[in-house]
Amino acid sequence: MFDIAIIGAGPAGASAALFTAKAGKKTVVIDSDKGMTKRAWVENHYGVPEITGPDLIETGKSQAKKFGAEVIEDAATNVEKTESGFKIETENKGTVEAKHVIFATGVSVDLAEKLGANTKPGTEPRIKTVLDADAQGRTNVEGAWAAGTCAGVSVHTIITAGDGAKVAINVISELNGERYVDHDVLKPKE
Repeated sequence: MFDIAIIGAGPAGASAALFTAKAGKKTVVIDSDKGMTKRAWVENHYGVPEITGPDLIETGKSQAKKFGAEVIEDAATNVEKTESGFKIETENKGTVEAKHVIFATGVSVDLAEKLGANTKPGTEPRIKTVLDADAQGRTNVEGAWAAGTCAGVSVHTIITAGDGAKVAINVISELNGERYVDHDVLKPKE
């Protein structure tokens, strides 16, 4: 069983996976490879002069994998609550079980809605419905979280990536029973 399953590997999902895997949490990312960032040209992401959306996504997935996250290239088709967490069914690669699930599903809220997560009207242009998550990213379903565009934040990659990190830190903190901080220190040059 995974500690955390993340559905979606766009900026929110990959950023969340980077933090959870780096914190030593057994992490899986399920990605259908259909997010809007796959069609983006990005020149407004801090620290990156310019990048294609597909390259940004691959970089994020690589960073998460570096720290041990498993990435499943498949569509999640159903999420069910279980006694110990969640069971996530995929289209072609079977099922995955995890204690917590983070929805980082971009414009789609269908899976979370089927699970019983509450929704509300979106405020971003062309985003009609988002998950009703609190400031920490929690939905009304115990153990189910939302990050990025599906949680109602701006569609800009820098903002969704930050929101994914924020939600991941909150999940890690809950799992650890104390506030988690990930702050590396610059190593001196030799």
